[in-house]
Amino acid sequence: MVNPRGGVDGASIVTPHDAQRLRQACPDLDNWPNSWSYDQPDLAVGQRIIEVLTPFLLDLLDQGLARQTVRRHRDNLWMLGGELMRRRYEDNELARMDVSDALQQLVQDDGGPFIGSRISEAEQDSLDATCRKLCRFLSASSGTVGLPKSTHK
Repeated sequence: MVNPRGGVDGASIVTPHDAQRLRQACPDLDNWPNSWSYDQPDLAVGQRIIEVLTPFLLDLLDQGLARQTVRRHRDNLWMLGGELMRRRYEDNELARMDVSDALQQLVQDDGGPFIGSRISEAEQDSLDATCRKLCRFLSASSGTVGLPKSTHK
């Protein structure tokens, strides 16, 4: 969450300028953990998801993308966070993983998790595009060559 001092709580230091940019691009970012939570302990997991996604959100803003493109990626990241939270309840192994590792398991170089009938094919394609971009970002940030192909499709 973006705190009043301009940082993201629990994450690496975010400058006041970057905190303002995040608030403008994602005015409801602080509410994402609440929207994903099933139980009180989920709030901490949701906060950790925000911490992992914040550098990527800032990178998207640094790219000078069109406002609509940033909005699409933002909405897809919200959906990805919710899907991670949902799957943690269905998959004990995923629930025991660190959020960063769990995200890397869901986000592969060929797209994101298959949502199925809950979204349209166009929305799945959009989510996959965001997840491919996130995968490249996470790979570059961690210095890995690339993540293995997923088997979700």
